[in-house]
Amino acid sequence: MPARSSAAPPGVLGVDELKSVLGEVDDAKLIEILKLQPTLAELEEAAIWATGNGDILAKGGRPMTGTVAAIIEILTADEEEEPPPVR
Repeated sequence: MPARSSAAPPGVLGVDELKSVLGEVDDAKLIEILKLQPTLAELEEAAIWATGNGDILAKGGRPMTGTVAAIIEILTADEEEEPPPVR
C-alpha cells in the first residue's frame, strides 16, 4: 500500500496516492479528481478502465458508473476521438 501523504486526512486519498495509481497526471486533473474524494478501490477501477482493460470488469458485471465514470471523464477530457474511417 502506498504511503499516505501527510496533507490528506485519514481515509482521504492525497496527491501521492493518485499519482501512484494513475501515474503522471496533469495537476488540474488531479485537483478535479481530488474534489470527487474517490476511494482507493474507485481510483484503481478507473485506472483499469483508463488503460483500456475495462472490458474485463464489464464481463464480470461491473459497468463503469458514478465516481469511476467521473474520473475517466476527467482523465480523457482532452483526448480527441478518432475520426471515423473513410470509406
